[in-house]
Amino acid sequence: MDGNILGLGLPIGLGIAALGSGLGLGKAVEGGMNAMGRQPEAISQIQVAMIIGCAFIEALTIYAFVAVIMLMGKV
Repeated sequence: MDGNILGLGLPIGLGIAALGSGLGLGKAVEGGMNAMGRQPEAISQIQVAMIIGCAFIEALTIYAFVAVIMLMGKV
C-alpha cells in the first residue's frame, strides 16, 4: 500500500515543485525587468542580482528532482 501512495505522490510532488519554481522565476524576472525599466543606469547590478536569485530558485527544483530520483528506488 505504501508503495502505491509513494508512486503516485512522487510525480505529483515534482509537478508542484516545478510549478512553484516556474511561478517564482516569473515573478523574479518580472521584478527585475520592472526595476531595469525604472533605473536603466543600474541594469548591470539588477541583472546580476536577478540571475543569482533565479539560480537559487532553480536549485530548489533540482533538489526536488534529485529527491524524487532517490525515492524511485523505494517504489
